[in-house]
Amino acid sequence: MTTSSARGAFILGAFICAGLIGLGLVGSGGFLQAKALERTVTVKGLSEREVPADIAIWPVRFSEADNDLVGLYARIEQRNALVKSFLLEHGFDEGEISVSAPAIVDRQAQSYGDGGDVPFRYVATSTITVYTVKTDQVRAGQTRLVDLGKQGVAIAGDDYQARTQFLFTRLNDIKPAMIEEATRNAREVAGKFAADSDSALGKIKTASQGQFSIDDRDSNTPHIKKVRVVATVEYYLTD
Repeated sequence: MTTSSARGAFILGAFICAGLIGLGLVGSGGFLQAKALERTVTVKGLSEREVPADIAIWPVRFSEADNDLVGLYARIEQRNALVKSFLLEHGFDEGEISVSAPAIVDRQAQSYGDGGDVPFRYVATSTITVYTVKTDQVRAGQTRLVDLGKQGVAIAGDDYQARTQFLFTRLNDIKPAMIEEATRNAREVAGKFAADSDSALGKIKTASQGQFSIDDRDSNTPHIKKVRVVATVEYYLTD
C-alpha cells in the first residue's frame, strides 16, 4: 500500500470513528432524557362534602286484624283515611301521597302452624307512602306519629319495609367543584413529595377519577349525606 493510500485510509477511519462517537453521545443523551421522563410520582387527592338530602320516601305502615274479612277491609279504609288526613294536615300534597292495596294474610289457610289457635283469622297490612322534596316536614311528621296512635292506628316500627329513605339526587351540581378540589389536593401532595426529593413537579402523565360515593353521615342522621370522590394523578418529576 502506498503512503498516500495509507494516509487516506487513516483519515477515513478517523472520520468514521468520530461519527460513531458523536452518534453514541447523541444516543446516550437521548437515552438519559428518556430515562428522566420516566421519573414520576403517583398521588391521590380526596374531596368530601356533607349535603342535605333533597328527596324523602316515607312509608307509613300499619296493621289490622279481624275474623270478618268485609269488616277488616272497612277498618283498613277508615285507617287509611285517618293517615291521609294526618299527612295533609302536616303540609303534604295529594300528589305526594300514594296508597297501596292492603296485603291480607289468612292464617287458617297457611300451610304451617296451627291456625285454630290464633285469635284473629285475617291480618291486613296497609302502606301509605309519601314521596316528597319536603325532607324537613317528613322529619317533623315522624315525631307526630303518636297522634295517629291516639286515634287507634297501630303504626309499624322502623323495620326494613317501613324504613324512611332520604336521597341526594343533585350530584351533578357539585361534581365539577369536587373533582377540581380532589385534583388540587393531589397536586399539593405531589408538590410536597417533589420538594422532599429535591425535584420539581412536571406535567400530568395520567389522571383518573374514582367513583362518587353517597352515604349517610351516620346511622342517626340519614337525612345528611356524605359525598366522596378520590382522584388519582401521576406527575412527571424533573430536576
